[in-house]
Amino acid sequence: MTSIADLFPKFETKMRGAGCSASAISAFHNSYANLLTGQSGLIPENSIEPVETLPRLESITNDTPSEPAALLQATVIVKLNGGLGTSMGLERAKSLLVVKDGLTFLDLIARQVLFLRTQHQAQVGFLLMNSFSTSADTLKFFEKYPELGPAKQLELMQSQVPKVDAKTLAPIEWPENPQLEWCPPGHGDLYPSVLGSGLLNRWLEQGVKYLFVSNSDNLGATLDLSLLHYFAESGKSFLMEVALRTPSDRKGGHLAKRATKLLLRESAQCPESDLPLFQDIARHRFFNTNNLWIRLDALKRALDDNHGFVPLPLIKNAKTVDPRDKKSPPVFQLETAMGAAIEYFEKSGAMVVPRTRFAPVKTTADLLALRSDAYRVTDDWRILLSEGDSAQPPKLDLDDHYRLVDQMDAAVPEGVPSLRCCRELQIRGPVQFSAATQFHGTVSVTNTSGDRKVLPSGLYNNEAIKL
Repeated sequence: MTSIADLFPKFETKMRGAGCSASAISAFHNSYANLLTGQSGLIPENSIEPVETLPRLESITNDTPSEPAALLQATVIVKLNGGLGTSMGLERAKSLLVVKDGLTFLDLIARQVLFLRTQHQAQVGFLLMNSFSTSADTLKFFEKYPELGPAKQLELMQSQVPKVDAKTLAPIEWPENPQLEWCPPGHGDLYPSVLGSGLLNRWLEQGVKYLFVSNSDNLGATLDLSLLHYFAESGKSFLMEVALRTPSDRKGGHLAKRATKLLLRESAQCPESDLPLFQDIARHRFFNTNNLWIRLDALKRALDDNHGFVPLPLIKNAKTVDPRDKKSPPVFQLETAMGAAIEYFEKSGAMVVPRTRFAPVKTTADLLALRSDAYRVTDDWRILLSEGDSAQPPKLDLDDHYRLVDQMDAAVPEGVPSLRCCRELQIRGPVQFSAATQFHGTVSVTNTSGDRKVLPSGLYNNEAIKL
């Protein structure tokens, strides 16, 4: 039987040669050991309990700190910015996409931070966790915001880890393109990266106490002062923002409880026989928004107790070494998710937040909705639904004619139709839209001809249109 003692030295040598930190190597050692021992990470239904009740953000929205500047000075915001958006046909950081009023994700994030600093006269910390794929473009972009500080000082670099040869379990070798021998380790890498970079110790020395982490493609995840105040007063070491699951969320992971601790269960961790209960949104009601609040002193203790990493469950992704060549050798990419750390902090908790704090852009349908008048930009550079916090975003169902950003852009050359009063919109076939068009209620548009057709501008209200 292959042992970790036989093979891991090859990985360690490769990672040291690439300049990976000792904490990053320790984290990968944990993932690799889990791979070799065949740990499935399965969480059967009979080993957990549903989470019944949790505090809600709306119950504390008026509970703001008397001295917000002091709290903000003790807080750092980290945006996870390692994704390229390849599923939408992008070849650079997704956060450089224009999303609203000519502004990119990064424009809006930068302006949110600057507004906080100016409004409260407090130098709240700000960093982006970039990958090797997003670093150069992102740092160049931030040269336009010198008031945030030198661009290089805004970056926390995500580690990279070797891909594992699926046949030999050794580091894959691919001389045709050596960079393809490496992959990102997932956002669970946040924890060893803040330690290995020296940032964690520096923050603690500077009196920084709180870390707020969210995805750069989720513009709903702004720093909420009521939530920061609650977290600071609660004594909790780790707080996860969760939202209520809807039918469209039933296949995604959920929050659960084991003994006295909260945990996350992803679909890959659910035995097949338990899938009906996993997808029961009345039983398992809450999902992770990936907006996390962490006490830095508690994180330091957790890392020190585990030799520089948090022992997160393994996520094993089966790929080919060249993702564009399905005939290239099969590999395993070993990843971890930062939200899974909720189980490893002694005083962890969760807070139910409205969907307005969870508006990620994963598809062109998400992007089209965000660009429409269904959303608006506030004076403090947040993105909110135009109808207010209680409104629901329009549900857009676009077929493969709009899967890539350039395909979607070609369908709306004059601007995006009005979706403010739209509940559901389904598009089938190649259609071109006018910015003067309005969709109300539930509408479907179908073109089966194969040739792009123009939908006449006008108001479409609860109807099915065939071109």
